[in-house]
Amino acid sequence: MAIAAALTALQGKVLQYPWHSLGIAAVLLPVLYVILNEFIRSSARVKGLKGPRGLPLIGNLAQIRVNAAEQYRAWSKQFGAVYQIQLGNVPVLVVNSAASAKLLFGHNAQALSSRPEFYTFHKILSNTAGTTIGTSPYSDSLKRRRKGAASALNRPSVESYVSHLDVESKAFVEELYRYGAGGNSPVDPMPMIQRLSLSLALTLNWGVRIASQEEDLFDEITHVEEEISKFRSTTGNLQDYIPLLRLNPFSTNTKKAAEMRIRRDRYLGSLNRDLDDRMARGTHKPCIQANVILDKETKLNDEELTSISLTMLSGGLDTVTTLVAWSIGLLSSRPDVQDKAAKAIQEMYEQNEPLCSADDDQKCEYVAALVRECLRYFTVLRLALPRTSIKDVTYDGVVIPKGTVFFLNAWACNMDPDVWTDPDAFRPERWLEQPDAPLFTYGMGYRMCAGSLLANRELYLVFMRMLNSFRIEPHDDVDWHPVRGNSDPTSLVAIPQKYKVRFVPRDASALEKILAQP
Repeated sequence: MAIAAALTALQGKVLQYPWHSLGIAAVLLPVLYVILNEFIRSSARVKGLKGPRGLPLIGNLAQIRVNAAEQYRAWSKQFGAVYQIQLGNVPVLVVNSAASAKLLFGHNAQALSSRPEFYTFHKILSNTAGTTIGTSPYSDSLKRRRKGAASALNRPSVESYVSHLDVESKAFVEELYRYGAGGNSPVDPMPMIQRLSLSLALTLNWGVRIASQEEDLFDEITHVEEEISKFRSTTGNLQDYIPLLRLNPFSTNTKKAAEMRIRRDRYLGSLNRDLDDRMARGTHKPCIQANVILDKETKLNDEELTSISLTMLSGGLDTVTTLVAWSIGLLSSRPDVQDKAAKAIQEMYEQNEPLCSADDDQKCEYVAALVRECLRYFTVLRLALPRTSIKDVTYDGVVIPKGTVFFLNAWACNMDPDVWTDPDAFRPERWLEQPDAPLFTYGMGYRMCAGSLLANRELYLVFMRMLNSFRIEPHDDVDWHPVRGNSDPTSLVAIPQKYKVRFVPRDASALEKILAQP
């Protein structure tokens, strides 16, 4: 009765003073919402794990918008190798050391086999063409796609792609020589690197090349894929963690994601139709997409085929391209490393052969070590794509419930002082001293990058031919530190600043002669 009387009295006051009541409600409701939300956030946290709580509603989002992986690395010194952060209402476990990564991702591979779904990337950008293998949640469809991709990217298959690596890496050297006017003009190497990666991806997946960076398709794909990469950022899209922001009809993120989706669908459709026509005429060349279509045992539908295509396309353009761009810039400032590499290559090839054999499977130990050190030092995908647990996981006595999101801080693991005494130094020799040391650039466990064998083979051949053909001389004064030199510290992929260098031929006549050969 007392409650009913109080409600009746309150109703009377509201009717008597409507504007006054609205003003009070406008103040009280947001306060009540924040209080309730804080209770929900606190309840969602994993009991027994430390970590920074952040601000109401947004959690730690404001603190990790810039150089998130480095901030996570700094927090690990305070909260331990494994701790939890709060992104909006979502608690996330961050793994920051080699030992903890091995324990969690190595020993719980099946439990940590899924991916979380993000509103911007999964619901807007990918709602027509679907997602890559790497960004897809765990499902029976994912298992079929992984099986198809694994057969296309295993060691025997990679060996069969050597002829493509030969063609594209030779074309890369030729472009460096031509656009750089034989070493007389400084040149931005990024377009040449992008053409190399894109053409190889298209050749392997659809059986077509991008012969020149002047082609319209080159500009369109590189631009769209670069924009799409930004939407895969785990910290760049606030509406992924704060649902209220999704109600904003003027959201530029939502509009841009939809635009990139339409443009990507257009060129994917064109590439697929072109391959279908060539297959119908019997004029297609062997490629991954055709092989999967013709393999009746895989039984992949159109969406699953597209997922494999997207995986091949985005993988090379995201990681290989950026890694080569960082590496060329750093090498221009490290003639000592270039000289060691050139000497090691020349010891393998007694005659002057600027274009080393494409059949060489990483036999030059110093260059193979140089590639691994570039992969470690720059770690272009510093936060490996996030995982979601499909089972409870126990770590250090703490039960981490099913459905928890995990971030593998590959950057922190690659810079782990318990693995390396001098992690901040760029020193290829470390891989000759500790050849079995862990490398986290490709991720770890069940969802690690399926294309790592192909990427390593491609990087090795590019480094061999480039360093044996040219001395790379600096033109711009750029800081090549992997954190300070990052041009977009909010992006998922660490991107170097724009720069120019000179590619000076070691033997111009020998290089011209071999490049002139068909």
